[in-house]
Order: sequence, then structure tokens, then C-alpha cells
Amino acid sequence: MYIVAIGWLWVVLMMALTEASLTAGLLTFFFYGLAPLALFLWLAGTPARRRRQSVPDEKSRQQNGGDAGRDE
Repeated sequence: MYIVAIGWLWVVLMMALTEASLTAGLLTFFFYGLAPLALFLWLAGTPARRRRQSVPDEKSRQQNGGDAGRDE
């Protein structure tokens, strides 16, 4: 997935370099490159974030000792 992101930024950077002014180049890079890519990476990473939140961490299980009686 990251190779696609790097390729996309490269193409958008080349587009921005061909703009007539610096302002147009910066706006092109931001609105065609960084903003859509940030949204894509955030949406594509949602399943991984959900998996990380739903799996209990090992540290909390070790503190507990696996004893259900201590939780009550």
C-alpha cells in the first residue's frame, strides 16, 4: 500500500512542478496529493485500528494473572 502512496506523491509532485506559479504548485500538491492521500490512508487503516482496539493487551492479562476470582 505504501508503494502506491509514494507513487501517487511522485506523480503529484511532478504535476506541481509544472504549474505556472509557486502558489498554484503548492495548492496542486496539497489538494491533489496530500489531502486525498491522507484520507485514503486513514480509511484504509480503519480495520487495523479496530483490530488493535478489540484485542486485549498482554500486559493487562499478566497483571490479572488469569484468575477470574480476583476480578470480582
